[in-house]
Amino acid sequence: MSNKNLGTLLIVSGPSGSGKTTLCRRAEADGLSAYSISCTTRTPRPGEVDGRDYYFLSESDFKVKVDAGEFLEHACVHGNFYGTLRSEVIGHLVRGENVVMDIDVQGAASIRACSDPIIRRAYADVYIDLPHAELEARLRGRSTDSEETIRLRLRNADLENARSGEYQYVLPSKTRDHDYALFTSLLASLCLRTTLRQSTE
Repeated sequence: MSNKNLGTLLIVSGPSGSGKTTLCRRAEADGLSAYSISCTTRTPRPGEVDGRDYYFLSESDFKVKVDAGEFLEHACVHGNFYGTLRSEVIGHLVRGENVVMDIDVQGAASIRACSDPIIRRAYADVYIDLPHAELEARLRGRSTDSEETIRLRLRNADLENARSGEYQYVLPSKTRDHDYALFTSLLASLCLRTTLRQSTE
C-alpha cells in the first residue's frame, strides 16, 4: 500500500483526570482528527453513552473479541478491561485521516510494539504531565468516583508518571486552553512530519 495519503496516529496517555479524553474529543470536534472509541467492561459514568464515549461490554463479550483477534491492544486497568478495536483505527489511517487515541501506558506500550506496517508508519505518542496536587483536585472536582477509587487512581498515576520517558513527547498540563494549543500544534507538526517522510520515499 502507498504511504501517500496515510494519516497520523497519535496516542495520548496520562493519569486519569489529566484531560487526555477532553483533548482528543476537542480535536475531533474541530475536524482535526477522528477519535478512536475504546471498549471497556467498566460501568458507564453519569452522562456517558454507549458508542459515543465507549463501547460498554460485558466481560464475556470482551473476551469473545479478544479471542477473535479484534483488538489492536487490550489491558486490565483499575480492575476493568479496556481495548482498542482494529476497525476503529486502520480504516481511518488508510483513508488519510488522523486518529487520536487516549489510552493508558500499558495500551500505548502494546501499540508501540505493534508489527503492523500501517501502525508503525503512522505512530506517534504524547504523555500529559500533571502535578500530583492538581491531579487530585481534578479527580475530586468531577465528583464521579468514590474515595477508594480516587486513591487508587492517584497511586496508579505515580506508576504511570514513572513511564513518561517512554513517550516521544511530554505535554506539561496547565489550563485546558493552554493544553489544547500545545496539543493541536503537536498534531499539526506530526502531519508535516508525515508529509516530509512520504515525500522522500
